[in-house]
Amino acid sequence: MNDGWHGHTPYPLREYALIADGERGALIDPGGAVVWMCAPRWHSDAVFSALIGGSGGFEVCPENPWRLAGGEYVDGALIRVSRWTLNDGTVECRDALAVPADPHRAVLLRRIRAVDGPALVRVRLSARAAFGARPMTALHRDRGGWHGRIGPLRLSLWGLTDAAYDEAEATLTARLPLTAGDEHDLVLEIADGTAGRNGNNHQPAALQAARLWRQTEERWAAAVPDCSDLTASRDARQAYAVLTGLTAGGGAMVAAATTSLPERAGSSRAYDYRYAWIRDQCYAGSAVAAHGPHALLDDAVRFVTARVLEDGPVLRPAYRVDGRPVPGERTLTLAGYPGASDRVGNRAGHQFQLDTFGEVLELLAAAARRDRLDADGVRAAQVAVSALEANWQRPDTGIWELRPAWWTHSRLAAVSGLRAAARSIADPQSAYAWSALADSILQETGRTCLHRSGRWQRSREDPRVDASLLRPLSNGSWPVSDPTLAATRSAVERELSQDGFVYRYDGTGQDDGEGAFLLCGFFMSAACLAEGRPVAAARWFERTRSAYGPPGLFAEEYDVRQRQLRGNLPQAFVHALLLENAVRLTAAGQEL
Repeated sequence: MNDGWHGHTPYPLREYALIADGERGALIDPGGAVVWMCAPRWHSDAVFSALIGGSGGFEVCPENPWRLAGGEYVDGALIRVSRWTLNDGTVECRDALAVPADPHRAVLLRRIRAVDGPALVRVRLSARAAFGARPMTALHRDRGGWHGRIGPLRLSLWGLTDAAYDEAEATLTARLPLTAGDEHDLVLEIADGTAGRNGNNHQPAALQAARLWRQTEERWAAAVPDCSDLTASRDARQAYAVLTGLTAGGGAMVAAATTSLPERAGSSRAYDYRYAWIRDQCYAGSAVAAHGPHALLDDAVRFVTARVLEDGPVLRPAYRVDGRPVPGERTLTLAGYPGASDRVGNRAGHQFQLDTFGEVLELLAAAARRDRLDADGVRAAQVAVSALEANWQRPDTGIWELRPAWWTHSRLAAVSGLRAAARSIADPQSAYAWSALADSILQETGRTCLHRSGRWQRSREDPRVDASLLRPLSNGSWPVSDPTLAATRSAVERELSQDGFVYRYDGTGQDDGEGAFLLCGFFMSAACLAEGRPVAAARWFERTRSAYGPPGLFAEEYDVRQRQLRGNLPQAFVHALLLENAVRLTAAGQEL
């Protein structure tokens, strides 16, 4: 078992910040260390894995340990500025992954600045391939930089010529003395064998960094729209940045940047989310469509359409960002983040989840309403309808990826998707047929899954309520006069909420220690708004969006008692639903 990168001490999840370029992401701790990054792509092995107990990190911080850490994001960008206050001054480190991104090459930019006093800054680099198993080798200085290999990858670092290399520890270390106003640039490149060498790498580091920073800032400024007209405008704008940073060039959006971060302490429930879930992608695309036409909507439609047309009724719930299947689970030999296991791969990639087809239709209908659906998208809708027609009575693993059952949410999602597609995509003949199929599914679901109290229950066999049921009832395709909306929403509030936060299906998390599910808090907000209760919707929205740490990133779950994030970080669908609810609340006239 590995004891981590030179005794690295983990922080609570709420303290970590993300930088990302669409093809990969990196987590930075308050101490200035990049402790997680997979390269060259999201699904690749980590080259910095200290976050989960592996070896490998890239640290930039003041030498003086008597310091106060803080920081912020550049508005509308995943450019992170870490800041340390010392007794005699302030030091900053500006971090970004350079964009436009190359899927075969990661370029990490770090700009160190002594703001208003002298500082001695420590730089420490130990890149290790295969989750820490393969250290840097053949490291040497040449043309103003350090060059070497980490497993099958090549590494280059510019801007650190005066450094010492400890071959036994496979670590490069330097101390940079800065006076007030000084800036110092570092550029780290990690690439696979198919990436061509950067033709400008012979330039001095300062000139190369200046060009890369300028391109990166310009790309972020162009990618993230103005959200000043929205409720919670700053959070909505950051949601756009997070979703953009998690979306690869081929259009696929990973569910999160990390793997094996715990849903609860001591639990085996820690999974790998570095893959593109079709449902999550549909949530994100639909959220963006609610605001207006945007590249993220086109990305979602492009990736989802391609997968549906390729796989049809055997559509997988999740894929790698290159469209290939998700590998099965395997366990690493690392310590893991405290309280968690250390696994990669995900068995959900081979499940059958019926609701995915309904969400696909919701996304394609939303794109059609924005005039962003082409002929391939229409064909994908037809394929999704055929898949629903053939499979809607088949047990599935559902939104929460549990044992196969006749999950109510899956059927209601199918009904909602069919109705949306019938209105926005289909020709008159198809619209009639799709609506009739929706009615048939709803009739049978009502016969077997409508609780005697008038609300929907989890499944044929499970009479409990489930917060996921609020999604299809409140996303605009369900009649607002349907009494099951109010009855189900009331039951979720009564049985599945605590202190203003919403759980998935067991109420207080007592059964297995699960945290409140932030996605479900935004489902509740949308349900209240659909009921015509905007004040209640705003209250749930505000409470749910309070569940983040200093960097403003949401994880999957929130420990209500300990006020801590749980699960992988950042969770894309939570940011997507924040954006969608901000748009809906704005339309309802609620300014928060």
